[in-house]
Amino acid sequence: MAMKTDDLYRLASDLAQEHGASASDYASRAAVTLEAEGSHERAKFWFLMLVLLADIRSGRVDPEGCITVH
Repeated sequence: MAMKTDDLYRLASDLAQEHGASASDYASRAAVTLEAEGSHERAKFWFLMLVLLADIRSGRVDPEGCITVH
């Protein structure tokens, strides 16, 4: 199942609201662990979540607003 950009940001936003800074820690650990285990697609998902969480935390993106990907 492919997720849309809005869905990914919504998921990252929910993680950030629910878990705060620990959401990024979890995403980072998951990406590293899954990559080491050879689960490259799953690792890519968590790396993407890590990037989106950083965007949300820094204020570069408002997950409630309209998302545009260039």
